[in-house]
Amino acid sequence: MSTAVIAVPKRRRFRLGAIAPYLQAMPLGLVLAVFLVIPILTIVIVSFWDYDSVQIYPDFLFTNYIDLLTSQVTWKTYLNTIKYAVLVWLFTLVIGFTVAYFVAFHVKSATAQMALFLICTIPFLTSNIIRMISWIPFLGRNGILNQALQGIGVTDQPLEFLLFSDFSVILTFVYLYAQFMVVPIFNSMMRIDRNLIEAARDGGASGFQTLVNVIIPLTKSGILIGTIFVVTLVMGDFITVRLMSGGQSASVGLMIANEISLLQYPAAAANAVVLLIIVLLMVAAMLRVVDIRKEL
Repeated sequence: MSTAVIAVPKRRRFRLGAIAPYLQAMPLGLVLAVFLVIPILTIVIVSFWDYDSVQIYPDFLFTNYIDLLTSQVTWKTYLNTIKYAVLVWLFTLVIGFTVAYFVAFHVKSATAQMALFLICTIPFLTSNIIRMISWIPFLGRNGILNQALQGIGVTDQPLEFLLFSDFSVILTFVYLYAQFMVVPIFNSMMRIDRNLIEAARDGGASGFQTLVNVIIPLTKSGILIGTIFVVTLVMGDFITVRLMSGGQSASVGLMIANEISLLQYPAAAANAVVLLIIVLLMVAAMLRVVDIRKEL
């Protein structure tokens, strides 16, 4: 009798232990399904529908993808978006690595490090659009920068390329998204064992050799995370290109926004699917270079 009484709870504990991980993951799985999987599937389904100037028709056509992939304007827009992503990534990487290196290795006080991070974070308390628009009076034809350059005799007339150009778009992107590169690189640098740096110096390595052979390899995970943040944000952005280029440049996000405003939802959905595939391929290529799971 005693044996039978003990065996039943054991079987129950075994069953609960088997399904416990699934029960724990179920809330997160439901959230991902409702807010990620279902919306993406909806976009994919709508991308095969037909439409006219006033209505969309449920169907299964490849017309939207054919029109997208055979249009030279679309190819130029995608290439322009990739150009923005690459340039912004390059500038944010240089700025982010430099700032993170200074704060991690040259600022010894934790209080000073926190203060510097707060200074970098304060602009994020305001809207991206407000911070973006603030560049217009600074870069404008009669703006602060042009007046200063003319006042000190650097130029005789206002510089036209400062605003409503690719220069202003990339500058604003870098300003908006540099912090997304600084933080993960800084976190990676703070986890580096300082004894490794001391050992490199004791072994006769110069500062540059220590940087190249010790610090950069050990911050690959932070660089990769920052790269994913910056590239995905730039690839999907549309308001920055619209405002800072003055309508003279285009991006995939802006093209999708224009199609939505014209009620061309299937075409916009097809563009969104292609953009998603491109971004996922870029992220997959990055993960092939750096195995983030091992690095973290």
